[in-house]
Amino acid sequence: MMFANSIEAVPLRSSADGRMIYVGKSRVPLETVIDAFHRGETPETITSQFPALKLADVYLVIGYYLNHRDEVDRYIEQAEADRLRVEQEIETRFPSEGLKERLLSRRSEQE
Repeated sequence: MMFANSIEAVPLRSSADGRMIYVGKSRVPLETVIDAFHRGETPETITSQFPALKLADVYLVIGYYLNHRDEVDRYIEQAEADRLRVEQEIETRFPSEGLKERLLSRRSEQE
């Protein structure tokens, strides 16, 4: 049996701003797949939850993760820290405390 002399590229790509890494041609973030893997989900289950993913891509990404755990874990930690920072900035600029009351008041004024 002959195999093609090719090396499979890991199906990961960066967002335009370089802040996110997506799996394959989808908009599913790398951390979503790795988080599902950590919860014990199989690649088949992951692709059933995210139909935009290809099964082969999920296997390749998990294999890459297993071979580069430290690097991927650092990326995921940084992505989580960035997400929390943005969340805090939004909460500071647009506090949610009392939001329901403000919206209800605004509705009452319009009626």
